[in-house]
Amino acid sequence: MTIAAAAKGATRKSEVTRYQMYINGKFTDAESGKTFEVYDPATEGIIATCPAGGPEDVDRAAQAAHRAFYEGWKGTTAQERGRILFRLAERIRARRAELAELETINSGKPIVEAEYDMDDTATCYEYYGGLATKINGEVLPVPADAIAFAMREPIGVAGQIIPWNYPLLMAAWKIAPAIAAGCTVVIKPAEQTPLTLLKLAEDFEAVGLPPGVVNVVTGDGPGAGAPLVAHSLVRKIAFTGSAEVGKLIMRSAADQLKRVSLELGGKSPNIFFSDADFESAVDGALFGTFINQGEVCSAGSRVLVQRDIYTKFVDAAAAKAKTIKLGRGLDRETKMGPLVSSEQRDRVAGYLEVGRGEAKVAAGGGRPKEFDKGWYVEPTIFYDVDNSARVAQEEIFGPVMSVIPFTDEADAIRIANASQYGLAAAVWTRDIFKAFRVVKSLEAGIVWVNHMQPTFVEAPWGGYKASGFGRELGHWGVEEYLETKQVFINLDEKPIGWY
Repeated sequence: MTIAAAAKGATRKSEVTRYQMYINGKFTDAESGKTFEVYDPATEGIIATCPAGGPEDVDRAAQAAHRAFYEGWKGTTAQERGRILFRLAERIRARRAELAELETINSGKPIVEAEYDMDDTATCYEYYGGLATKINGEVLPVPADAIAFAMREPIGVAGQIIPWNYPLLMAAWKIAPAIAAGCTVVIKPAEQTPLTLLKLAEDFEAVGLPPGVVNVVTGDGPGAGAPLVAHSLVRKIAFTGSAEVGKLIMRSAADQLKRVSLELGGKSPNIFFSDADFESAVDGALFGTFINQGEVCSAGSRVLVQRDIYTKFVDAAAAKAKTIKLGRGLDRETKMGPLVSSEQRDRVAGYLEVGRGEAKVAAGGGRPKEFDKGWYVEPTIFYDVDNSARVAQEEIFGPVMSVIPFTDEADAIRIANASQYGLAAAVWTRDIFKAFRVVKSLEAGIVWVNHMQPTFVEAPWGGYKASGFGRELGHWGVEEYLETKQVFINLDEKPIGWY
């Protein structure tokens, strides 16, 4: 029976797949024996159970990672680490259809988007496979009869906590650079979407990863995430998720002065000047907000439109939003699937209620009536939104667009930067001089011009302000897993001292 067949309306115990976490090269249950249920967002049916990991499971994984690092992995050559990552990329490509289908069933996203995610996941492992042999030190000219240089060395055990919106891809963004750097890993996937990472773990031994180098602990934040952050053998934490949880992680990590990188929330401005290509701009606004059901940290959900084209823009965007096909992700015609969980659906529904009191509704605004099951929300457009409104300032993480008018360039920059977040932004204009002026003025870690959401492994990813710190992807990503050691070699054999 295919994964898709097994998941259709799965509610009976006989149809539920039992998964195990992966520690020290073996699949294992939680020490407590407890499990949690995993759902298909399109049917609301239970599709799997996973171990509910606790502090004792995190300790097993951290101990295994610590031993693996000092008992062999630390001395593995960069060439061998690179080959392992290349082999992992090959396995992902070979299992693309299987992994994409499972990710769609587990997360709700359209299968076409899941397939793109698998391609990007393989490319990420491949990129860091090549980068592993390009981690260089530096010779330093010093005013002495000596040789001074800087070495780059792996931090050790890295703890990684993954969000539920891009389960396998976000795991690759963290595992791949850590392996390239020579670190070992304890990774916790989101409890809503752990299945594809556990499925990929079946290949870890085959591609050459020694036991303990990558460990997968499943469970929720309090049970498994918090003990991972606090564990004394874990020297670095990489987290992608909400700003609220990011603050908790910083506080916990501070007790041990632990290295931390955080990719947190966003409320990205998507700025449309009247001289932009109009049709492309409308499509860019919809894509920037509604891709992956709006469950995207960099979603361009604050749509700033110049007053000259404002009414025309709102009308065109609303007309197109009403044609977006909602449905089960496995249907290849689906453009927007259900949200990941009932909790997230209810959270977004709460913001829809807030938005109706703060602005006007151009499209959507509720739950689609054509579905008896599934955590669906209509693609929604609020307009005449004031930038101080909650729907303009708070991260909704759902298919909700807030359209805000602006008068001129200075007004657009002022509104765009009036946010606690600073992850991404986009500018749409045919005036290259205006584009560069705005790019320089925006407080965001990622800025796109005449596009929205292109993401390449070669380029840095991370934000300003409450969107976190540290960078993933590119050579910046591997820097997060490296220590720098200064070495000084005296070439003068005379005694050194002041006497």
